[in-house]
Amino acid sequence: MTSAWRKAFWILLGSSLVLFLSLGVRHGFGLFLSPMSMEFGWGRGVFAFAMALQNLVWGLTQPVAGALADRCGARRTIVAGGLLYAVGLVLMAWADSPWSLSLSAGLLIGIGLSGTSFSVVLGVVGRAVPPEQRSMAMGIAAAAGSFGQFAMLPGSLGLIQWLGWSAALVVLGLLAALIVPLAAMIRDRPHASGNEPEQSLGEALREACGHPGFWLLGLGFFVCGFQVVFIGIHLPAYLVDHNLPIMVGTTVLALVGLFNVFGTCIAGWLGTRRSKPRLLSALYLARSVVIALFITVPLSVWTAYAFGIAMGLLWLSTVPLTNGAVATMFGVRNLSMLGGLVFLLHQLGSFLGGWLGGYLYDRTGSYDLVWQISILLGVAAAALNWPIRERPVARLLGASA
Repeated sequence: MTSAWRKAFWILLGSSLVLFLSLGVRHGFGLFLSPMSMEFGWGRGVFAFAMALQNLVWGLTQPVAGALADRCGARRTIVAGGLLYAVGLVLMAWADSPWSLSLSAGLLIGIGLSGTSFSVVLGVVGRAVPPEQRSMAMGIAAAAGSFGQFAMLPGSLGLIQWLGWSAALVVLGLLAALIVPLAAMIRDRPHASGNEPEQSLGEALREACGHPGFWLLGLGFFVCGFQVVFIGIHLPAYLVDHNLPIMVGTTVLALVGLFNVFGTCIAGWLGTRRSKPRLLSALYLARSVVIALFITVPLSVWTAYAFGIAMGLLWLSTVPLTNGAVATMFGVRNLSMLGGLVFLLHQLGSFLGGWLGGYLYDRTGSYDLVWQISILLGVAAAALNWPIRERPVARLLGASA
């Protein structure tokens, strides 16, 4: 193994472990909705708003975290994010009012996630491997986050049942703190972008924001955020409402995580061989079909499990394809920042999906309308991604000429 490949291996391993912890903990938050709401007598809208705020803060701070990683190195950004994440989880364990829940679960964890999740971490991976292997490497790192969801969801439920929800959050905070020493494995070099010409932050923003494909990718990612956060937060409660045991909801989300390991790796592999925007169109359309079938057929334990498997194959498969398309079109010099800007739109969708699910449930007593909105948005995202042409901008073509 050459020195370059050895370095890339350790960066990919460290990045994968960070995503394993960061996303593994985050995907279990839906398990805390029922016990916290019941103990404090909150409607589901209180917890849903805190989770929606978390996703909004995550999105708003993600471009800043990405820009810091691009300019100053990802390691410091990941360390800061890991510390805030851990503190937020511990304070969430002590939250006893809507404002303290919003401060801890919403603000602090949201900022922590911006430093320890996709845009920062995949920016490192994108700079560490050759362009022809970039999509696959991003798929592997994203799959590690999905495996964290699969592995940690049952563990989170076990902690809640054994220790109670408050102590379970403290334990999860200690696990999140492991992100700090893991950051030592990530030796990213800012501006490591091969033969790409120099480009300031302002120039990168103007170039991307003036490109229609950038906004079409972002609007499609908005839909991704809406769907996955609505399902991640509200699916366990939806299944309980239909007289299925809470363990079924946990198992479904764990199946989503397990099968997304395969789905994300396959998407990353396909992204090295096929048009990423066309693959994204197919993914979003397939999601709409799966959701439509789920709410149409009679609900049972087995249809719920089938939904988890099918949705898992499509869950975060959008991530390596979207970030890979951004890297192909605009290069890797400012990839964390540009990926963070696209991710901001994802998180605006996440905010809406998380909050609207709780709001409409409290108003109507049902999730039916939000499921229907998710289907229509999936079809719209498929249409938005179809016309995107995955070609490098003129700046990159000129440099390679």
